[in-house]
Amino acid sequence: MGVIVQKYGGTSVADSQKIKNVAKRITQSHKDGNSVVVVVSAMGGSTDQLIKLAHEISDKPPERELDMLLSTGEQVSIALLAMAVSKLGFHAISLTGNQVGIITDEFYSNARIKSINNDRILSELDQGKIVILAGFQGITIDDEITTLGRGASDTTAVAVAASLNADRCEIYTDVDGVYTSDPRVVKGARKLDQITYDEMLEMAGLGTKVLHSRCVELAKKFEVPLSVRSSFHKGEGTIIVKESKIMEEVVVSGVTSDKDQAKVSLIGLPDTPGMAAEIFQALADASINIDMIIQNASQDGTADLSFTTAEKDLDKTVEIVSRIKEKVGFNSVNGDFNIAKVSVIGIGMKSHVGIASKTFRVLADAGINIQMISTSEIKISCVIKEDQTENAVQVIHDVFELGHVDNKVSN
Repeated sequence: MGVIVQKYGGTSVADSQKIKNVAKRITQSHKDGNSVVVVVSAMGGSTDQLIKLAHEISDKPPERELDMLLSTGEQVSIALLAMAVSKLGFHAISLTGNQVGIITDEFYSNARIKSINNDRILSELDQGKIVILAGFQGITIDDEITTLGRGASDTTAVAVAASLNADRCEIYTDVDGVYTSDPRVVKGARKLDQITYDEMLEMAGLGTKVLHSRCVELAKKFEVPLSVRSSFHKGEGTIIVKESKIMEEVVVSGVTSDKDQAKVSLIGLPDTPGMAAEIFQALADASINIDMIIQNASQDGTADLSFTTAEKDLDKTVEIVSRIKEKVGFNSVNGDFNIAKVSVIGIGMKSHVGIASKTFRVLADAGINIQMISTSEIKISCVIKEDQTENAVQVIHDVFELGHVDNKVSN
């Protein structure tokens, strides 16, 4: 057998009994002859509690100190899991991002992995140990602790799997796979046996919370065999695979929604070359990600420009844009967090027509107005009012018959 990397999320290690159950699953993989590396998140709810504590101390805690604080959550879970594995009679060792040598850039709270020195991991595996790593964290070349962003233990797992050339990377969570839509919201949502890297990447970036988008990017880039499985019961889950011709026969694979969105509108922007560049360069310099962008036709030499960003970045975005108001020369800026993004995703869109018209028609029939639209080869995204999100997802899911295995376009 070979090397496998398993990742367990916060809900999987939320209390002592769940940690013991995870230890049993890990040790079974070891007994099956595998060298096992485990990446673990902080215990469920503990990161939120640490953030709450930080904000009780300071309205705007320094990012360095916040990363220092949040990195402790994973240290608790890896130590407890190592204890549970040892109690079962197996050799285990817990390691932090620093001890492993996960080197990141200097962007606190949203750092990116630059390299992994896997010598320590390989040394411990050679000694027959189960290696348990802290997800979500790393260290800069200047020995500063960083975190990779919420949900980024997935990214740690895939990055480690890639560096070890692991046979597979298994992401264990509180759901038993990837669904056509959120089964807690949509009636008839169906678990997918497999999905392509590109479809999963779109889903992860468009609101599906099962996998972190950066982990899917890495898995695709380094061709890491990736699967999503339940921590709480046995089952094959969902396998993320390369695109194949037969998969294009399924037109739409899923519908996602993302309420953590905000829209920023600049009114009366001079319609001259370089204005958009000036605005988005200022936002890029502040590490603010922009998603959808729309600009209306020029009237009287001015235009209105709207774009979306993460809701958590709304205040910062408005502040940055306001600073360059006089330089750019627009009249006003408005922020709106009462929006959501609903997206239709499917590799089959490349070879089938009628997806957009069918989506827009069913939303219109449901009385849902579309504020913004963006598309790619395999997805269509619409910005709508937040309070219409659940209805929008349900009607789209139904019109494409995603509760059935075989869904095709009918005009």
